[in-house]
Amino acid sequence: MSFHLRRLPHWYPSGKALFLTWHLHGSIPQHRRCPLQGLTSGKAFVWLDRLLDRAETGPQYLRNPELAAAVVRALYFGQEQLNYYQLHAWVVMANHVHVLLTPKVDPARLMKSIKGFTAREGNRILGRTGEPFWERETYDHWVRDGEEWTRIKAYIEKNPVKAGLVERPEDYSWSSAAGTGVEPVGKPVEV
Repeated sequence: MSFHLRRLPHWYPSGKALFLTWHLHGSIPQHRRCPLQGLTSGKAFVWLDRLLDRAETGPQYLRNPELAAAVVRALYFGQEQLNYYQLHAWVVMANHVHVLLTPKVDPARLMKSIKGFTAREGNRILGRTGEPFWERETYDHWVRDGEEWTRIKAYIEKNPVKAGLVERPEDYSWSSAAGTGVEPVGKPVEV
C-alpha cells in the first residue's frame, strides 16, 4: 500500500481498483470552495461533483472535441502502451474526468503521466503556454468489493445523464458507455 498527502489523504492498496476524479484549474471559484471541515471525503466528493456537473462557472475546455479526444487517447495510451493500469470505465465531462481503473504502477506516477500529457496537449490546442490546466488535487477512492465496483462504473457512465446532457449513457460520445474508440476493459474486482 502506498500513501500520499496533499489536501486530502491518498491511500492506494495494492491490486485494488481506484475511482479517480480530477478537474480543470479554476473550475471551482474560490468563494465556492467546499467547506471540508466536518465533511467525510465522500460527502465532499458529492458536493464537488454536483458543482462540476452544473459547469456554471470556470473553464469548460473539455467541451472541445479535440481536447476531449486527447484525454481519451491518453487514457488508452496509459493502459495499452505504458501498461500502467487496466481501464474499466471513464467519462470526460466539460470540466472534469472520472475514471475507474486498476493500477499496475504507483497511482501518483500514472496520474502525473495522464495529467501532465493532457495538460501540455490542452494548452497546445488552446494556444496557451505555461498556464495551469488541471487542479493539482485528484480525488481518489479505492474500491472495496465487486458490488461497489459495479456501482461506481454505473455512476461514471451515468454522469452525463445526471448532468442533463443526454438521456442514455451510450448517447454521450466521451464515455466508455458509448464505446468511443476502444471498448472498456475488465470486470468487477474479486474480493
